[in-house]
Parts: sequence; structure tokens; C-alpha cells
Amino acid sequence: MVAATSWMLADAMRDARTPFVARIESVGASLPERRVTSQELMASARHHTRIDLERLTGIREHRMCGSGETSLSLAIAAARDCLARSRYSGTDLDMVIDASITRYVDDSTHRFEPPLSASVKQAIGANRATSFDLGNACAGMLTGVLVLNRFIRRGAIRRGMVVSGERITGLGTNAARSIRSIFSLQLASLTLGDAGAAVIVERAPEGHDGIVLAGFTTLAEHSRLCVGLPARHHPGAQMFTRARKIHEVAMADGPPLIADILARAGMQLGEIDWLIPHQTSVRAIRAGERVLGEQLGEHPKHLVVTVDEYGNTASTTLFLALHRYLDDHRFHAGDKVMLLSVASGLEVGVVVFVMDELEIDHGHVH
Repeated sequence: MVAATSWMLADAMRDARTPFVARIESVGASLPERRVTSQELMASARHHTRIDLERLTGIREHRMCGSGETSLSLAIAAARDCLARSRYSGTDLDMVIDASITRYVDDSTHRFEPPLSASVKQAIGANRATSFDLGNACAGMLTGVLVLNRFIRRGAIRRGMVVSGERITGLGTNAARSIRSIFSLQLASLTLGDAGAAVIVERAPEGHDGIVLAGFTTLAEHSRLCVGLPARHHPGAQMFTRARKIHEVAMADGPPLIADILARAGMQLGEIDWLIPHQTSVRAIRAGERVLGEQLGEHPKHLVVTVDEYGNTASTTLFLALHRYLDDHRFHAGDKVMLLSVASGLEVGVVVFVMDELEIDHGHVH
């Protein structure tokens, strides 16, 4: 793991090749109107399982797309919300990256070509921007931020947007048809929720701290612990997840990796004001933070949990949570925020940034 963590750290250090600093300029989100409680979801299951999903996961409700709401429409709505909170318009963007796992453009069609980013770009008037799609499971949006961070730090672009729309609850609908017990490999599909999110990353003004750490490590030997396949008898897909094993791996391998990169960057976990982890379940998030704190000897000051309201919204989850806490005015200028992604692959991604006027500007829709 030394080579992997060294690569992560190289992106965090300023040198002659990376003379600039990147910052998060604005965050947008979009949510379907339809709300489905965990109790309602379990009531729709074909087999009577006696699974108390809300008690097991801490998730009260999920947002679920209705007819006409798609991955693309959620992404476009989130991009527009992001621009509404930004000082910029679409014409000011140099790059647009779509990081969706799902690629629905209607109720049944996934589209790979032309890329969704091209449609988002057109919808928001980002006509001069370079655009492309990027896939990295639930770590997709954070990976996009890593890419923009590197382009900006090297002076190749001034600003760009990462966007994603996830119409992913179809996995839960298909899972509900076959789940018979708590041991089902499709159980994790019942935790999913639909959402869109977008973030603009730009070159920071001189003297701003901005993004101080960004990078990923891949634990590829665990890539088969979560696998998506076409559904056999119904439209869409099915996901098979060894959730307990993923949690065990994350608890065993995650803390040493996080400790190593923080130490190499001269930071400690206790300096983090807000830890925003990938939102899987309330129990898993709190257990993960507890193990992380025990192994590193200190805890972040605050832990962000939104999965109880939205479910696991896949690639959008970190920025949906960031958006929610910005809406609630939880942050203060100077706060250090850690975005922590643990995604199928197995990917461990870390971005740490210092909160600046984002916490003030977010409330001003232009």
C-alpha cells in the first residue's frame, strides 16, 4: 500500500508542477418528490420476511423516481441548482464530468453514447466546456473531483463541474421480488435512494487553503464483493453484495490507509471538524467512525449522517450530504471537512478541504 498512498499524497502537495490550489465553489442537488418509507418498501416484497429494514439500517425513507424522472433529468436539475448557487454560468465552465452509475434517459433505456455529460453540458449552456463521462461505482463523483483538482492545480483549466443523477432504486424493486431472509445477497439493494448532485471546483484565489488533500487507493482483491448484473426476468439490473464482508474489509484496511495519508500530509484525524462518509446505513457509519477513532486514537469533531432521510444514493451520496448540511448552516469558515468514499472495487477515496465562503454563498440563489 505504500506506493498507492504515496500517489495519493503527491496530489496533495504543491510543487513547481502544481502551482495552484483548487476549491469547491458551489454544490447543487435534486431529489424526486416521491418518498417511500422502509416499511412500505418491505411491504412490497413478494415473500413475507419479517425483516425490519428501518431498525436494521436506520433508514426511515428513500426518494424514488416517478415516471419521466431519469438519471439524466436528475443530473440536469442538480447542475442547474449548482449554477444557481454559483457566481458563474455554464459558459464559464471549462469541463463537465458526468459520474453516474445509472444512465437512464427514459423509464427503461440506459444510454452510453452519446455520453450523458454532453446532454448536461448542452442543457446548462456550457458550450465551450470539454465533457466526458467517468464511472467508478459509488466513488464516481469524488473521483471526478480528484480529476478536476489535478487539472486545476496544474493550470490546465480554471473551473469545472462534476455531476451525477442516480435512478438506482430499480435495484431495490427487483430485490424485493426475491429476498427471503436477512442473509440475501440482494438485501443492500433495499437501502438505495434516487438523487442528483453537482459540484463546481475552481482555482482558488491566492491565499485560500481550498482542497488540501485528494486521492484514492484501490483494494482490487475485493472487487467481487459487490457485483451488478442484468436482471433475469425483469427490466433493469440486480446487485449482489456481501455487505458484512465489505464492512469487515473497510474496518480492517481503511483506518491504516487513512492514518497513513493524514500523517504524510501532516494532519491528524482530530483536526477534522466534519467527517462525511459514504452513506450506507446508520449502524455501519457509526461503527466505522468508532473503529477509525479507536485505531487512530482520536475522533473527528462531527460525523455527518443523512442516510436515514435519503437512503444510499450511490455516487451522489457525499455531495447530497454536503448540500444538506450547507442548507442547514452547520459549517463555519475554517472548518476542515473530510469526504470519505468507500465504494465497490474496493475503492477508498479521501478529499479534505477547508470551508471558506462556500458556507455563506450557498444560501444565496442567484
